[in-house]
Amino acid sequence: MTADTARDPNAAAGANPFDAGEWPTPFGLPPFEAIRHEHYVPAFADALKAHEAEIALIAGNPAAPSFDNTVAALERSGRALDRVASVFFNLTGSTTSPELQAIERAVAPELARHSSAITLNSDLWARLSAIDPQAEGLDAEQARVLDRTRTRFRRAGADLAPEAKARIAEIATRLAELGTQFGQNLLADENGFVLPLDGEEDLAGLPPFLRDATAAAAAERGGTHGHVVTLSRSLIEPFLVFSTRRDLRERAYRAWTRRGENGGETDNRRLIAEIVALRAERARLLGFESFAHFRLDDTMAASPDAAMALLRDVWTPALRRAGEERERLQALVRAEGHDFALEAHDWRHYAEKLRRAEHDLDEAEIKPYLPLEGVIRAAFDTATRLFGLTFEAVADVPRYHPDVRTWLVRDADGAEVGLFLGDYFARSSKRSGAWMSAFRSQERLDGDVKPIIVNVMNFARASGDEPTLLSFDDARTLFHEFGHGLHGLLSDVTYPLLSGTAVARDFVELPSQLYEHWLEQPEVLRAHARHYRTGAPMPEALLERLLAARTFNQGFATIEYTASAIVDMTLHLSAAGEDGLDVPAFEADALKRIAMPAEIAMRHRSPHFAHIFSGDGYAAGYYSYLWSEVLDADAFDAFREAGDIFHPETAGRLRRFVYGAGNLRDAREAYTAFRGRLPSIEPLLKKRGLAA
Repeated sequence: MTADTARDPNAAAGANPFDAGEWPTPFGLPPFEAIRHEHYVPAFADALKAHEAEIALIAGNPAAPSFDNTVAALERSGRALDRVASVFFNLTGSTTSPELQAIERAVAPELARHSSAITLNSDLWARLSAIDPQAEGLDAEQARVLDRTRTRFRRAGADLAPEAKARIAEIATRLAELGTQFGQNLLADENGFVLPLDGEEDLAGLPPFLRDATAAAAAERGGTHGHVVTLSRSLIEPFLVFSTRRDLRERAYRAWTRRGENGGETDNRRLIAEIVALRAERARLLGFESFAHFRLDDTMAASPDAAMALLRDVWTPALRRAGEERERLQALVRAEGHDFALEAHDWRHYAEKLRRAEHDLDEAEIKPYLPLEGVIRAAFDTATRLFGLTFEAVADVPRYHPDVRTWLVRDADGAEVGLFLGDYFARSSKRSGAWMSAFRSQERLDGDVKPIIVNVMNFARASGDEPTLLSFDDARTLFHEFGHGLHGLLSDVTYPLLSGTAVARDFVELPSQLYEHWLEQPEVLRAHARHYRTGAPMPEALLERLLAARTFNQGFATIEYTASAIVDMTLHLSAAGEDGLDVPAFEADALKRIAMPAEIAMRHRSPHFAHIFSGDGYAAGYYSYLWSEVLDADAFDAFREAGDIFHPETAGRLRRFVYGAGNLRDAREAYTAFRGRLPSIEPLLKKRGLAA
């Protein structure tokens, strides 16, 4: 792809916004309204060409290798490419289109080839290898950047023979193509399903908030039906909870669990087989027994054995707890006069009934006290009380979608920290799930660069002018992603390589999962859980019932998650893909060996497991959520031990060594610096109600 051949001769007249230097927009935000899809291909082509020239100058520098002329030069290179890519890939996730998807399919392998050309450059690797940190007197951060850069190159194949390097590059390119296709197939399946709810009979059992949400979804889909259920989690999960139509629950659940497995062009099973085979081959070329061994070699866990040991330690008590839950739910089915055996599409429905019976708690009773605006304020106020941050809504700034909201974040002394963007509502152009990303990351290499961080959610929008009400799980998701957001906002490093969330995969979930704890604190709920109509605080009795039910159904929740993590690890410990992987059969066999309850499905079945197949960010790493949960349960105990959930000294250490530290330290060292020791599993088991 060249700048000349890639340009669209039919493109509208006008300069390409990516050709400009610094954008003259408020806070340097991308000029979203001016960027059109035809701008991306030439922008990528020009940025790739510029980066290639920068790399050639660094690798061919006749001067002796030094930190400044090699490592720091690498850190300064590619900024034009970073700028184009950060805008493009944020938008392909949150507001894509057929045009953007076509560009994504074309550019993903180009970027993979470009990355491989850098990390497999022999001259560049020779320069990196020759730098002596002691002779140069590097400070701690510079030494860390040098170490992480060398690790990145080595793990990409820099030490390999030429033939192996060529194959590594081929594998990287093909994996980029497959991961892109996987994600686009998944989005197509999610957008392709609609369950119409026509008439009162189809709406049986649905509370007002869910009727409003399904009406809003129907309006967005063209208004052919009065109400519809889509495969957005914020719609389908409450539908499975409240609908009294067992047949409709089954149809919805089947569609939800069969995404990526429906035959035809969007079926992901053949992609998975090739992805697994290529990952296994790459790991062997790099000298590892399996892809799982390769991935975990550079994590806190360090080995698949350590990760699997944690998963087994949690699985056994969770399986016992889930069995007890199943018997109570089956008894409830019988008490209603039914003779069917509980199935997976029944669990949520009867669990909600059991929760009402055991805890006098109804989700429809909770949601009026958790309007989206109130939960956002709660998340912001928690950050104010912990870290002294303030959040000022700003208008008249570029937005990539009308739903996006922007806040200027300031520190306790009034200094600007960065921008925070919130994109909260589900839409058909957005992939499912919730995530944090950055349009610009913090660094100080050549000036004080402030971050632009975005949280993306998929909450079901209320119809008309009604406020959107969240479930407690939705509120937890918002706190979780805002914890990631703070990890990006509070980053305080010099070098881009170490910035924000660029940490070990099984450490990156600590800031997000830890932040969830504050949502469950009575002090926070009393201040912010207020009725959306009256402003009245959540009644004390309801708050107490809500908190008392925190460990309700945790057998189910733990099994649902842990099964996905075990299948992920098992899949990547295996080389089954080389001989043709039968994905459903492999998955079924792996679940059979751990005695997976038939009434519970994996949270993410393989054909729609975007965490591990739409890119490899969590591949052989989905265990990370549980590993980080060991850390977060223990970390919050530090505040309990201090006697104050906003204890200033403890919060100061948390900011310095976790939220603000990026990858300045090894993850174990960072956690120990905050807590004084490494954690144990007991707080996790207690948190989930699984302790003996």
